[in-house]
Amino acid sequence: MSLAYAECPQDVRDSLAAQYFVDAIRDEDTQHATRLMDAKDLKAALAYSMKYEAAKTVSKTSRNLRSIEIEDGTLKEKDKKFDCLLEILEKLLNSHVARKKTARRNPNMTCWKCNKKGHLQRECQTI
Repeated sequence: MSLAYAECPQDVRDSLAAQYFVDAIRDEDTQHATRLMDAKDLKAALAYSMKYEAAKTVSKTSRNLRSIEIEDGTLKEKDKKFDCLLEILEKLLNSHVARKKTARRNPNMTCWKCNKKGHLQRECQTI
């Protein structure tokens, strides 16, 4: 657009680019909706057409979906397995936190921020 319409102002070139983009859309519904939106630049036209296509796709797929509820013994077994895994993860997390708290530090370490001994810069309490 910059080379083809070099003598035109930027806003005119943006408008022409948006119009050419809308003309190139193959889907008639999307083209019509984007044209009615009257985008002033290419970015707005592209964003609107993508939102329109996404909404149209979602509305097509959501009509065909139905909720199905199945009750059998497998759901209870899965809940027990999930609870067991959750307990194991909590134990691992607690042991990891406990290890961090009881980690032995060299008392001769010097903080690079406050130049005091006994802690590192990431643990420094001075502002």
